[in-house]
Amino acid sequence: MGPSSSSGPGPSPPEPLPRSAPPRSIGYWLLGSGTLVFGIVVLGGLTRLTESGLSIVEWNLIKGMKPPRSSEEWEEEFDKYKQFPEYKILNHHMELEDFKNIFYMEWAHRMWGRGIGMAFLLPAAYYAYRGHLKGALGRRVLAIGGLIGFQGALGWYMVKSGLDEALGTTPNAVPRVSQYRLAAHLGSAFAIYAGMLYTGWDILRSRRAIPASSTTTVSAMKKVMALRTPATGLAALIFVTAMSGAFVAGLDAGLLYDTFPLMGDRLVPPKDEIWSENYTHEGSSLKWPNLFENPTTVQFNHRVLATTTFTGISALYFYARRLPLPVPARRAMQALMGVACLQVSLGIGTLIYGVPIALAAAHQAGSLVLLTAALRLTHTLKRFSKKG
Repeated sequence: MGPSSSSGPGPSPPEPLPRSAPPRSIGYWLLGSGTLVFGIVVLGGLTRLTESGLSIVEWNLIKGMKPPRSSEEWEEEFDKYKQFPEYKILNHHMELEDFKNIFYMEWAHRMWGRGIGMAFLLPAAYYAYRGHLKGALGRRVLAIGGLIGFQGALGWYMVKSGLDEALGTTPNAVPRVSQYRLAAHLGSAFAIYAGMLYTGWDILRSRRAIPASSTTTVSAMKKVMALRTPATGLAALIFVTAMSGAFVAGLDAGLLYDTFPLMGDRLVPPKDEIWSENYTHEGSSLKWPNLFENPTTVQFNHRVLATTTFTGISALYFYARRLPLPVPARRAMQALMGVACLQVSLGIGTLIYGVPIALAAAHQAGSLVLLTAALRLTHTLKRFSKKG
C-alpha cells in the first residue's frame, strides 16, 4: 500500500469513551467462553469421528457427571450399551476395554458442555446482579444463554436419533445420528460461538479510543465501508458451507468419492445418481430429499459450496488489495485469505486420504477458524464510518 494523498482531511481525534460502557472484563469473559465453545466443537468432531457419541445411552444432568468406577458399574454401563443397535450391528465384538475408550470420549464431551454452561451462567448472574447487563447487551447475553440451554437439549435429541431400536430391524441400516439433527447441533454451536465473539469484540471496542477514520479521503472511506456487505455475505456463505459439511459427516459421504476435483472420472456425477429415485419419499415424486439424504449429492453440494466460498474470498481479497485499507482491516483480510487456503488444503487432504481422524478433525476446526476470520473482518470494517 502506498502513502495516501495528503489532500484529504487528516485523522480525526480519538472518540471519547462512552461513560456507560460495560467493564472490559465482560468482553474478556465472553471471548473466553467462545474459546471453550471452539474447544467443544473440536471435541465433538473427534467424538463423531471415533464413533463414540452413542456410547452413553442415557441423559442425566447430575448423575451423568460421575463415570463408572467399579467393575460392576462398568459392566452395568456396558450392558446398557449392548441393548442398542450400534452394538448389535457394528460393535458386537467389542470388549469392555474398547467400550471404556468410546465412553470416556463421549463423557468428556458432555462434561465440557456442562462446564461451558457453568462458565457462562455464573459470571452472567454476577454481572446481572451488578447491573452491567442492561439494554442490548443484556438481551444478547440472555439470547446466548438460551441458546446454550437449547444446545444441550438438542445434543440429546441428536443422540436419541442414533439409539432408535428400529434401526436394528431395518435391513442394511447403519446406526448413526440423524444428519439433520447433527447439522442443527453444529449450527447452534456456531451461533453461540459467533454471538460470544461478536459481543465480546463490541465491548472491548467500546472501551478503546480509536480514531474515527484511518483513511484520508471520503471516497476512499466509502470504498472501504462498501466491503462490509460482501464480507458479511461471505461469513454467511462460510456458515452454510460448514453446515453442508455436517451433512457430509452425518452420512459418511466423504468416503464415497476420494478424488478431487473430479468425482470418479467427471466433474459432475450422472444425473440419475444425483437425483436418484431411491431418495424420494413414499407417495411423492419430488426429488429434493436427495439434497440432504443422498451421499453423492451431499458431497457434490459441499464441493460446490466450498469452491464458491473460496472463489468469493479470493475475489474480495484481490479487490481489497487495490484499496487503502486501514491496517486492522488489511490484516483481517489477509488472515481470511490465509485461513481459506489452509481450509481448502485440509478439505482436499481429508478427502483423498480417506477421511483420517486427524485431518477430518482439523478440517472441522478449520471451518470455525474461517468463520472467525470472516467475522473479524466484518467487525473491523464496522469500526470505520464517516464519524468513526
